[in-house]
Amino acid sequence: MKTKNNTPVDYETTKQIIESYHLPNFGKATIREVVAISNELEQKTGTEFIHMEMGVPGLKPAQVGVEAEINALQHGIASIYPNINGLPELKREASRFIKAFIGIDINEEGCVPVTGSMQGTFASFLTCGQCQKGKDTILFIDPGFPVQKQQITVMGYKYESFDVYDFRGDKLNAKLEEYLSKGNIAAIVYSNPNNPAWFCLTEDELKIIGEISNKHDVIVIEDLAYFAMDFRKDLGKPFEPPYQASVARYTDNYILQISGSKAFSYAGQRIGITAISNKLYNRKYPGLTERYGGGTFGTVYIHRVLYALSSGTSHSAQYALAAMFKAASDGTFNFVEEIKEYGRRAKRLKKIFTDNGFTIIYNKDLDQPIADGFYFTIGYPGMTGSQLMEELIYYGVSAISLETTGSRQEGLRACTSFIKDNQYDLLEERLRLFRENHSRTDN
Repeated sequence: MKTKNNTPVDYETTKQIIESYHLPNFGKATIREVVAISNELEQKTGTEFIHMEMGVPGLKPAQVGVEAEINALQHGIASIYPNINGLPELKREASRFIKAFIGIDINEEGCVPVTGSMQGTFASFLTCGQCQKGKDTILFIDPGFPVQKQQITVMGYKYESFDVYDFRGDKLNAKLEEYLSKGNIAAIVYSNPNNPAWFCLTEDELKIIGEISNKHDVIVIEDLAYFAMDFRKDLGKPFEPPYQASVARYTDNYILQISGSKAFSYAGQRIGITAISNKLYNRKYPGLTERYGGGTFGTVYIHRVLYALSSGTSHSAQYALAAMFKAASDGTFNFVEEIKEYGRRAKRLKKIFTDNGFTIIYNKDLDQPIADGFYFTIGYPGMTGSQLMEELIYYGVSAISLETTGSRQEGLRACTSFIKDNQYDLLEERLRLFRENHSRTDN
């Protein structure tokens, strides 16, 4: 399928470097492996790559956070261990931010700083799986963030998953019932907006998830890493609808993961909030009592699990997040307006791909066109995701296969964050050549 003498990146060099990684299935390469291959090719061939594999913020960090953190450091905060419960000011502003942009009430005590949502989900999985005997499995509504399944593997837990592609709307209820009726599911996890597909579960679908979690006494872990990034709605006005969609309106059995990484472009400082519902925070579980001798879900989460993992979250970064939450809730910092750049990039990039024969795989939220945002998904007729992923490397375009995300669709996840202004024309040129080469090959 490759055109050996007519690719932007030298064919033989590319082939040798890919083979040197000894990957039995290129489509299952991790994000880090794809980054390593594309970086090595850039260095050895001098060919500029269009990097669409890494979900790393491509905008400047929120200045209000930077200034608050610098101020905290200048006042000596680095020498002091943070309180494991979190900076009181951050807990207060997190609770207020949640009220301002989701429209729900979570007490300050349940707003717990974590070293990014990665730690938040790890601690949540760990705690949820210890609550009730026999409930030892996490259910993933896929596609999802590949590393979360790695977390499950690291802690020795079990997981089940399904691709929600064919189970949107009312179909979701029966599919969830199929899994939850077994009685072994401790928690359900999903991201909204979705990584990698960027669809957004609707209020009706979230209601289904909430009601069925109540029925089967299952905890819902809602990953809001891309908070308020459904740019089809104006979600940037504090204390005014429309609000960020959330399962929190339909159940008391929930944990929210709110990250500073994407919404505030503060990924490098590894800071986020795990927000535990008031009811769940204060609930006692027999499994936790047996293991720890007492405590509620919330106190075990903080004083046992988080304490064992890191004994606290970066002290100065907590000041930064508190300042960003406060400015957003005060209405002096419109963080949503800042990150709409990702939507503009996605719209332009999707057109370049579709103009050159590619398809957008997850292209609908039921009857609505999918939003433009941080990610989108692409496929090419006649190619598996693994084939397309490897083939595009020869054209200096790197992305990851949907296979690693739990999706059953054949295609790739493309991220908009690293795209530079000069690369749109370059991408157009390379995809035009890609189409020409494959049209000749197919014929």
